[in-house]
Amino acid sequence: MKLNSITENHLYKKAYAKGKRFVTPALALYMLPDYQAARLQKAHPQHIRVNRIGLTVSKKIGGAVVRSRVRRILREAYRQVEQEYTVKTGLLLVIAARESAKEAKSTDLARQLAYAMRKLEILQS
Repeated sequence: MKLNSITENHLYKKAYAKGKRFVTPALALYMLPDYQAARLQKAHPQHIRVNRIGLTVSKKIGGAVVRSRVRRILREAYRQVEQEYTVKTGLLLVIAARESAKEAKSTDLARQLAYAMRKLEILQS
């Protein structure tokens, strides 16, 4: 399933400034309610409310190949969490990779992401 991305820079800035945050060794998770969720729900083919996900990997992590790999692993970690747990919808979620994310496996990142979501009360189970 394709993730809905955050495409506007101002939404990243808003999530960083006003959103709730939880930090683990490999990632930082920012959460903010999505005020456009109702409009996006009407536009969705199945009319379901969805989360918009933003992934950020800085140049400190490595070159373009390493950053792309970390983004793919973060995307897969989010998919694993979404399959295993019930995730609240209608949120803007920004996942920022930290230095130790480049050595981590997707299962490690999924475990840390689930823990951060649990702490931010995003998981319903």
